[in-house]
Amino acid sequence: MAYSSGKVAGALFFVAASQFVLGLIVAEALYSGYSVSENYISDLGVGPSSMIFNSSVFLMGLLLIIGTYFLQRAFNFKALTVLLVMTAIGAMGVGVFTENSGTIHHVVSLIAFLFGGLSAIFSFKLLRKPFSVIAVILGLMSLAALVLYGSSIFLGLGAGGMERMIVYPILVWGAGFGAALMAQPEKRTAEQKP
Repeated sequence: MAYSSGKVAGALFFVAASQFVLGLIVAEALYSGYSVSENYISDLGVGPSSMIFNSSVFLMGLLLIIGTYFLQRAFNFKALTVLLVMTAIGAMGVGVFTENSGTIHHVVSLIAFLFGGLSAIFSFKLLRKPFSVIAVILGLMSLAALVLYGSSIFLGLGAGGMERMIVYPILVWGAGFGAALMAQPEKRTAEQKP
């Protein structure tokens, strides 16, 4: 059975977010003494679990770019396409330019964080309630956490914990967005109609 471009995009987004969540958990587990509160997420890219983390975050970006191609074919939503491509470029950049790379790492991380949150907000046009509202809330949570993080206000979570408050809502949205796209009914063509 041939699947619509929207369903293909959904599957790719779901896999992108899910494999990164699993890669993140494995990388944290393999990094002895790693603290989700005190260590930055990107510390995983230069530590003993760097191969897992860097390949997983790069793969997430790659799958996002491919998924965005199919999303654009399905919905022709240029604003969301640009936001998702920027998110993907940021994610792949994090995998290539580890925190030892200095300023460029901070730039690609900011790109991934900022455009990931904005992507969640803009996706509401393609979603049905209640998930359209949830997507906006998750995007706003991520952007609010980004502002707090940039202001060194960690709310007792530590730098690593606040950084996760930027990333986790985007990952939850990405998996949910993918699932929502996969769940959309197929449109019947003229040949398929009874």
